[in-house]
Amino acid sequence: MRLSPILPPLPALRAFEAAGRLLSFRQAGEELLITQSAVSHHIRQLEDSLGVPLFLRHARGVTLTEAGAQYLAAVRQAFGLIAEATRDVRAHATRQTLRVSMVPSFAANWLVPRLDRFAAAHPDIDLVLDPTLRKVDVPNGEADIGIRYGAGPEPGDGLAGRLLHMDRLAPVAAPALLRRGPPLRAPGDLLAHPLLFTIRPLEWRVWAAAAGVELQAARTVQLTDYNIVLQAAVEAQGIAMGRALLVQDRVRAGTLVSLFPEVVVETPQVAHWLVWASARAPTPAMTAFTDWVVAAVADAAPAASGGMLDVALAASGGMLDVGGNGL
Repeated sequence: MRLSPILPPLPALRAFEAAGRLLSFRQAGEELLITQSAVSHHIRQLEDSLGVPLFLRHARGVTLTEAGAQYLAAVRQAFGLIAEATRDVRAHATRQTLRVSMVPSFAANWLVPRLDRFAAAHPDIDLVLDPTLRKVDVPNGEADIGIRYGAGPEPGDGLAGRLLHMDRLAPVAAPALLRRGPPLRAPGDLLAHPLLFTIRPLEWRVWAAAAGVELQAARTVQLTDYNIVLQAAVEAQGIAMGRALLVQDRVRAGTLVSLFPEVVVETPQVAHWLVWASARAPTPAMTAFTDWVVAAVADAAPAASGGMLDVALAASGGMLDVGGNGL
């Protein structure tokens, strides 16, 4: 018999695996939709290639030789690995990857605790999250979708957008700060305490304008990220401007208390926006995430209270210009 250094032909291996598993050339042919004679030919070709007999032929059928039994175990294991790898490749081909950039405060306080719900609703989408204070260049492909806080897209910035949530603003403080005083009976009393600001304190400016509070005399502590602002407030280091969607869990838990609920501000300039490249058609994954996050935020957003006064700020019929995007 002529020995061959190359791998045996795949049809011969398939015929051998079926015949060895069924111990029947006829049944192997029926399974593979080929003739019994073709199975016999494939096996003889394989035996010639290997240089050893794989079957003992009997009048009533076939049995494996010792070499045949060992080879069958190896071939079946190899076929199993190929089948598993094929399933993995096919599964990966049907999965979608979605890159979402967002401010860290939204990621930490709202999205991350709900990621399991999105995964359950859309198991075919892999989210790649990028919490960052940097304004990611969505039009040039740094992310598929951005979740930004502040004002929405502007003409010429290459972005399309959708209002995700117009947050309700009211100051919040730790119970320990309230206990040690000075007392907080009116909005102006805030100036007796340190006010915790982010880099762009537009929420404080909007709320103070609505409440009639002059911030020039305020003692302030400026912090980089809203997550740090909230932690400082929990530690009774000062008063933070509460974004209702992001502080509601802390208020329910009692680690923060909402102050002056009679003055609650809503404006699209202190809102969360979904943005994406206007020149690019949304992918199915983008549409699925957008629809899910809009519905989930609407379901979780704090409802308006009859005891609260919603203040829509306007100057000469337009929105008050507080400038920039908040963090």
